[in-house]
Amino acid sequence: MARSVFRLATLLKLRDNERDERRLRLAEAHAAEMVLRERIQQYEQQLSALGRDYHNAASPGKVDVDRLLDSQRYEAILRGEKASVEGQCELIRAEVEKRREALVVADRDVRSLEKLRDAQRLRYDQRQQLTEIKQLDEVASRLAFVEDGL
Repeated sequence: MARSVFRLATLLKLRDNERDERRLRLAEAHAAEMVLRERIQQYEQQLSALGRDYHNAASPGKVDVDRLLDSQRYEAILRGEKASVEGQCELIRAEVEKRREALVVADRDVRSLEKLRDAQRLRYDQRQQLTEIKQLDEVASRLAFVEDGL
């Protein structure tokens, strides 16, 4: 019995590869976002530790003004770097959303072709079954004719 040939098989394969590529690109964007989030968390930890140090340096007793000024400068640098990374993180989030939407479109394209292929295969199988039934009916009618003739 011959198999059904899906004429759009090459297109399905291309769309499937495109979907896999988009899935990979989305995973890369997620990984980049995670790196930036970890970096933001590190800045928050450094700022928290700096705040504790700053509080300890400003406690009653002898005050080291230079140390306080250095701490304030370092805090300003950390906050600026953190703000910069947060901006990058926002850009990455937008890119993640864009890639997610592209993946949804690619997945929809693949599923529509798969549905078309499955429908074609089902129609082919039904035609094959009808052909087989007709052949069996013909064989049965010949046998019946032969038996009636005896």
